Amino acid sequence: MNVTHTIEETPTLVFEKDVPIRMKDGIVLRANVYRPREPGTYPVVLAHGVYGKDVHFRDGFKPQWKILNKLYPGLATDGSTGRFLRWETADPERWVPDGYVLVSVDGRGSGKSEGYLDPFSARETMDHYELIEWAGAQEWSTGKVGLLGVSYFAIKQWQVAAMNPPSLAAIVPWEGASDLYREWSRHGGILSNSFPEAWLPRQVVGNQHGNGESPLRDPDTGERTTGPAREPGILAGSIAPHVDDLRRHVLDDAWFEERSADLEAIQVPILSAGNWGGPGLHLRGNIEGFLRAKSPHKWLSMHVGTHYESFYLPEYVVLQKRFFDRFLKGIENGLDEEPPLRLAIRHPDRTELRTDTAWPLPATEWTRLFLDAGTEALGSEAPVAPASATFEAASGELAFRTAPFERETEFTGPLALKLFASSTTADLDLFVTLRLFDGAGKEVRFVGAHEEVPVTRGWLRASHRRLDPERSEPYRPYLAHDRIEMLTPGEVYELDVEVWPTSIVCPPGYTLCLTVAGRDFQYETPGRMLHNDPTDRPDDVFSGRTTLHTGGDRQSYLLMPQQPR
Repeated sequence: MNVTHTIEETPTLVFEKDVPIRMKDGIVLRANVYRPREPGTYPVVLAHGVYGKDVHFRDGFKPQWKILNKLYPGLATDGSTGRFLRWETADPERWVPDGYVLVSVDGRGSGKSEGYLDPFSARETMDHYELIEWAGAQEWSTGKVGLLGVSYFAIKQWQVAAMNPPSLAAIVPWEGASDLYREWSRHGGILSNSFPEAWLPRQVVGNQHGNGESPLRDPDTGERTTGPAREPGILAGSIAPHVDDLRRHVLDDAWFEERSADLEAIQVPILSAGNWGGPGLHLRGNIEGFLRAKSPHKWLSMHVGTHYESFYLPEYVVLQKRFFDRFLKGIENGLDEEPPLRLAIRHPDRTELRTDTAWPLPATEWTRLFLDAGTEALGSEAPVAPASATFEAASGELAFRTAPFERETEFTGPLALKLFASSTTADLDLFVTLRLFDGAGKEVRFVGAHEEVPVTRGWLRASHRRLDPERSEPYRPYLAHDRIEMLTPGEVYELDVEVWPTSIVCPPGYTLCLTVAGRDFQYETPGRMLHNDPTDRPDDVFSGRTTLHTGGDRQSYLLMPQQPR
């Protein structure tokens, strides 16, 4: 591919396009650099990923662009032409005038960068390290580099921050997994196949280096962003078989280890932003990353809405800049005195902003809601009489409901479900869904990161039931995923399900419903994060009959993080 480095001045910034950056192994990556017109040195905000540094948000993601413009009508007029706006990365025209240099890099093998495209790989993470050090050494740089971006760009932040590059001064992972096994690949041990299967061809392969079939075009020239087409065989041999790799690696093995961040090694300041509406990808990792990182300066911000709107809305851009002003510019702006938790507390019709000091919240009143298979009730009293109920794993479910709440009741924090279950086959999958209903029986649905969502979800494959005793907590069972222990049909097993954290305020008269099924819970429109790979869930193993046992010496319960009001 013949690529030329060009420089252009606009009314607000200097735009260097396709800057070549040579990695230590000889591969050349290409970056776009946006810097202030006034000569000098500035802190750098860097993003590194595979979605195309030259793919305009408006052209590459039209439905999301329309939604964002509806939510934020000033998007195209509030100090920005929108020309440089790219998917899930910061808008240069809103950052550069405030004294920052923005650098956006096509990851190895994508866009205009050479090499073998291997998403989330250790080689890609080493590139990220070298890019940070390159940015810190440029003549326009103060030597302080921050990382900012959503989803893929956030996942990469967790990975490279664990290597502690000398020039890295702070990170803002916005809605990004920090554990590639538990959050991206296998929920509770069950292959989460539908999202990677759609994501890879839609957002990665289409922007592969040399893929002339890409529909994505450069907004300035109208040319295809990935240059002239290569032969199909060369393209196919230049990208890792990511989805097949996910299928092959059933346990949390060495392949996953090199693709998941060593969170305890992270030392830099962190602003971790997660989404309550992201059970499946954009939630757990931000909380786990915040908890386990060893940085003495770290904050957790939990919000609502789609996974892209919050990143660009003015109030959140102010939050991002305030954090970087403190740790990239050294401005004493009072951030250090603020509580580490900033939480959007969800009501059925609104949110309220609240701060707190620790996770789980210190005032949490851990409350057990017991399941009764005889009455399908979910209540505060443990049932005395043993009972059982059975459902067809391929089509059925059991639903356990609370009585209507007598007063406003809030649950904010992590959840855990203890079940006693048996199967007619050698394994079983559990899909757990917590839902909220109003007094008339109408479900409250929430805007999620990708789609409408219930209160929260959890998953477990029974053959992966072994816990890691060192990392498990009563409120957050941590599955080891280091072995497969099949079931004896008909035998009852004690199972602990990690239900992803949530925040919900239940008004008087409302009820909670816990659904336990052997397949994905869906609304009318099929979800994006499904677990329906026939090779991972063969009918002869996962389409049997599942029985839940409650009462007596088999007390099944949902542990809830109730908050005092």
